[in-house]
Amino acid sequence: MTLIAGRYRLLDALAEGAAGIVWRARDETLGREVAVKEVHAPPGTPEAEERLLYARVEREARAAEAIRGPGVAEVYDVVVERGRPWIVMELVRGLTLAETLEADGPLPDREAARVALGVLAALRAAREAGVPYRGLAPDRVLLANDGRVVVTGVATGTSVPDAPPPGAEEDLRSLGALLGAMVADTRSGPLAAVAAGLADRDAGVRAWAVRELERTAGAGERPRGSTPADGAPERGPVSGPERREHSEHREHDGAAGLRGGRAEEPARTGARRRGPGRGVVLVAGIAGALVIVAALVWQAVRG
Repeated sequence: MTLIAGRYRLLDALAEGAAGIVWRARDETLGREVAVKEVHAPPGTPEAEERLLYARVEREARAAEAIRGPGVAEVYDVVVERGRPWIVMELVRGLTLAETLEADGPLPDREAARVALGVLAALRAAREAGVPYRGLAPDRVLLANDGRVVVTGVATGTSVPDAPPPGAEEDLRSLGALLGAMVADTRSGPLAAVAAGLADRDAGVRAWAVRELERTAGAGERPRGSTPADGAPERGPVSGPERREHSEHREHDGAAGLRGGRAEEPARTGARRRGPGRGVVLVAGIAGALVIVAALVWQAVRG
């Protein structure tokens, strides 16, 4: 069996892709199993570009050693052997999100929100370490056997070469697309507006969408009677044909519909209901008094 850096013994391949092979390996020094990513350039890559690729991957992998958090597989070591980097990582056992969706179908809303929040935590941890994540997809999210949500491929050669470094806004846009892939109803389901809100240009709407994820996952409850900040609509942004279809559906169910792109909340229990205007009440009172007077006069005349 191949021994890397005189320490890591490769046992069997766990996954293979264009960017390399992930091996299950044994750390002979510490006596534990680890995952080792063997990085290699795609076939046909010019030698100069290959060297640049390996240098970038090594640099990002060493930066990723500083990432700490349950949502990212910990990087233990980075070694260079045979002219290319080998990245030694925590071995996480579980199924990818892609495998889970293929086997069981869409996730329940609460579970989808939990997974999305786990991914968001990993994206933020990577960004804080100076290694912004690129290429988020269901096959790069691992649902670990211990319940963790782990983003794989951070600084292991899976990022897109020459792509502009994404900002926090791009992280949320990618998360919105991932959330859409997790839920069954992407047009009018409870999380449809949240997925759209994560990709919205308005920072207030994006913040609202994250809060909705927390509320749906049970991580936080919105105070009674509160509304989203910065004018974000109560149910998130809905536009175009989706607004019209959503409005018709809600009105048919007897719930509050969408008017002019704004959500109208159903009346809350105990809320004051607006009665007839003061002028209408006054007229009604006068009319009642006249009726009584007329009745008394009629009785007097007949008597």
